[in-house]
Amino acid sequence: MTMSPVDRSAHLNRWRRRPLAEKSLLALGMLVLAVSLPPFPAALLIAAIMTAAALIGARVPVRVWLGCALAPAGFMLTGAVALAVQIDGHGVSLPPAGLAAAGGLITRSLAGLSCLLFLALTTPATDLMAGLRRLGVPAEIVEIALLMYRFIFLIADEAFAMNAAQAARLGHSTNRLRLRSLGLLLASLLPRALDRARRLETGLAARGWEGEMRVLSDQPALSWPVLALIVTAEGLIAAAGLWLS
Repeated sequence: MTMSPVDRSAHLNRWRRRPLAEKSLLALGMLVLAVSLPPFPAALLIAAIMTAAALIGARVPVRVWLGCALAPAGFMLTGAVALAVQIDGHGVSLPPAGLAAAGGLITRSLAGLSCLLFLALTTPATDLMAGLRRLGVPAEIVEIALLMYRFIFLIADEAFAMNAAQAARLGHSTNRLRLRSLGLLLASLLPRALDRARRLETGLAARGWEGEMRVLSDQPALSWPVLALIVTAEGLIAAAGLWLS
C-alpha cells in the first residue's frame, strides 16, 4: 500500500517531532476561537495564522494543503451560495443579510478547516491515537478509529488498481465507456472491500490480536515557553476579535 500524501506530510514535516500537546493546544484552541468569536476579523486572522503555521512553520507542501482543502472548499461555497441567494416571488436577489451570512460562513469555515488541516498534516494518526489513549478514551474506540483509518487507504488502493486496469483495457476511451467503467467499479468495490476486511481480520487474528493494537509513538518533552507563547497568542486573538468586532 502506497503512503497517502496526508500520511507523508504528517511524517516528514518540520514539526513532526513537536509534542502532540503543543500542536493540539494550538489547533483546537484556535478552532474554539473561530467558532466562538465574531467572524470578522477573528476568523480571517485565525485562518491566516494557521495556514502560515502549516506552510511556513511546519513546511507542509502547498500542493498537499490545497489538495486536502479543495473538497471542503466546494462544500463551503455551496453552503455560502444557498445563504447568499434569495429566491421568492420577485425572482432571484442578493439581500445584504444573506451576503453577510455567507461571508461569515466562509470565514468561519476557512478558519476551522485551516485548524484541522494543520493538525492532520503535522501529526501522524498513530500519535493522535496514542494521545487519545492517554486522555482516557476507551481502547475499543481508539482501535476502531485506527483500523478504519487504515481501511480507508486499503479501499482507495483497491479502487485505483481497478481504475488502472480498466484504463489499460481501453475502458476510458470514450465518455460512454468511462461512465460504464465507473459503474462497474462501484459495483465491484463493495465485494472487494468486504473481502479485504475479512483478510485484514484474519491477519490480525493470526498475529494474536486481542482487541488492542500497540504502535510506537514518540513522546517528546513539552516546552513550557512554547505553551505559554501559544496561550498568549490565543489570548491576544480573543481580545482583538472582541475589541474590533
